[in-house]
Amino acid sequence: MTGPSRLERVLRSGRFAVTAELNPPDSADPQAVYDRALVLATVCDAINATDASGANVHMSSIGVCALLTRAGYEPVLQVSCRDRNRIAIQGDLLGAAAMGVRNVLCLTGDGVQAGDQPEAKPVFDLDSTTLLRTARMLRDQGQFLSGRTLEKPPRFFLGAAANPFAPPYDFRAVQLAKKVAAGAQFIQTQFCFDVPRLKEFMAQAGDLGLHGKVCVLVGVGPLRSAKAAEWMRTHVPGVHIPDEVIRRLSGVPTDRQRQEGHSLCVEIIQQVREVPGVCGVHVMAYRQEELVAEIIESAGLLPRSTQAGMFNPDEPEENAS
Repeated sequence: MTGPSRLERVLRSGRFAVTAELNPPDSADPQAVYDRALVLATVCDAINATDASGANVHMSSIGVCALLTRAGYEPVLQVSCRDRNRIAIQGDLLGAAAMGVRNVLCLTGDGVQAGDQPEAKPVFDLDSTTLLRTARMLRDQGQFLSGRTLEKPPRFFLGAAANPFAPPYDFRAVQLAKKVAAGAQFIQTQFCFDVPRLKEFMAQAGDLGLHGKVCVLVGVGPLRSAKAAEWMRTHVPGVHIPDEVIRRLSGVPTDRQRQEGHSLCVEIIQQVREVPGVCGVHVMAYRQEELVAEIIESAGLLPRSTQAGMFNPDEPEENAS
């Protein structure tokens, strides 16, 4: 497969894209991955395989992507700079490309102190920006960082993360511009529970001329309860949940808070669809993959043109132009 990825084709066609996170299992059983992917299959354009998010060990992103490509799905490989140096990262990128992975999300990674093995030694040989440049060099120049020439360069659609919801706010759009200059073609944001702040960020990105240069997928997800929301904003780095969201969830009986969190997520999706420069949503429902289909359907984003990442030979390639 040498053409553009399905995710790239969807985004370049102007269709509103949907991606979702598959939370890797604490297991060596491939069926655990297939079961979770099947839940996401009919509602997403691509499936993200997280890379030890929160500095907690799970099945590796590259392993999950290998299983997803074997099953015919469209994966997004996440690469964190926390755990590997440039030698290992470049090798992993080539290995992933050889398996058919074409979407790569470049991340610096959470610090090891955030996870359950804080005694681990962090690497951070690269950061997300230099990782983008590295992957772009492999793709566009056909060279390793050493200058050695590749026999066959990979075809990557490169992404990065952004957090419009953490101060300093004025710096976030500038940081986005630096990632775009380094090679980012799509962006997945942190959870959005503050649409006005997102609008300000997207307006700043527009002022910098970034609309049309990068495809922004806004991170969304359901909150289980007011208690879970409070824990999340206190313990998960970079997550901003306004007080009014906590009050809204607290204002309904405990047994209805999960449904209220679902409704809130749907409302946010519908609001961000109208924000200039937003090209799609990235749904994150930790250990709740079964909710993704319900949320996407309730938000009016179905049907997707094909199953999640399953290649459709009848879909015209000119969508990639």
